[in-house]
Amino acid sequence: MYAETTVLSTEMNIIYPAIIAAVQEGEKAWGATHPNPPVGAVVLSSDGSIIGRGHTQPPGGPHAEVMALRQAGEYAEGGTLVVTLEPCNHWGRTGPCSHAISEFGIKHVVYLMPDTGSLEKGGAEYLRRQGLRVTFLDLNVAALIPWQTSKDRGWPYVVGKTAHTLDGFIAAEDHSSKWITGSAARNYANRQRQHFDAIIVGTGTVKADDPALTARNGDGTLLPHQPLKVVIGTSKISESTQLARSGFLQFSTIEEALVQLWALGARYVLVEGGPHLLHGFLTSGNLDQLHSYSAPMLLTRGASLLQEGEKKSAESVGTTIASALRGSTQSISMLGDDILQVINI
Repeated sequence: MYAETTVLSTEMNIIYPAIIAAVQEGEKAWGATHPNPPVGAVVLSSDGSIIGRGHTQPPGGPHAEVMALRQAGEYAEGGTLVVTLEPCNHWGRTGPCSHAISEFGIKHVVYLMPDTGSLEKGGAEYLRRQGLRVTFLDLNVAALIPWQTSKDRGWPYVVGKTAHTLDGFIAAEDHSSKWITGSAARNYANRQRQHFDAIIVGTGTVKADDPALTARNGDGTLLPHQPLKVVIGTSKISESTQLARSGFLQFSTIEEALVQLWALGARYVLVEGGPHLLHGFLTSGNLDQLHSYSAPMLLTRGASLLQEGEKKSAESVGTTIASALRGSTQSISMLGDDILQVINI
């Protein structure tokens, strides 16, 4: 067993910017790598300059470390590699990153999260055996948490999305407008879709809103990565809908959808509605995180944020204060006049 080394305080002035750069690289791959993790890596020269950057390519393509090493080339020798996840140590569709790192002459590897996979783990130990200095900083990387969580339990990481008024309504009683939040929040939410492997809605939402479920910019142009489009429910989807024209998957139940999506390689999925479906994910224990978009608006009447279906749940959430489901706030952001609160369930 090899002991972890530490980063000296004098080194942090060099390592810290590299950590930020590696995390940013990983975010570029978020949503486009499933079932592989969205990893980011940078190579520092012996004088501390960033000479290589890379992120995980789509399945079958090079991993982040290899991309960064290739960009650095011969200048990588004697340098430092900073990577968001422990380098893999197995042969799959690509070779082990741990071997490539050693072959390029890297002297110091800094990684932020351990790889707990039975096949992939062991990269840090291999590198130490090759005489490299290896440092584990134990930092949570937002882009990797859903992947790591889903991998550890064999089930997709599920995020629910809501857009609602201050008093908890998602639409006016007369359905006069489907927009609660402003353009800044809507554009942000549409761009965020690119990070997910699949977007899920219920048949009621398809009938009421005819959503496209595309990841797009504010001007409507499509982003390079488009997640799978998924509908849950038994009602037939009209051939005139946007989903019917673009293609979608339909499942009868939440459990069936998650089992099949996992088998298809989806690790990070988004539930966009409607209120009955979101309630079902919540009460069945299948919601990991909530993205709550709140507009400074009051309706007093309308369609509620969460609605129990005709078949009542065996156990209700929030019937009493004792049974209330309390999450923890991960972040709060202002988007125009609206507020995005990311809540871990």
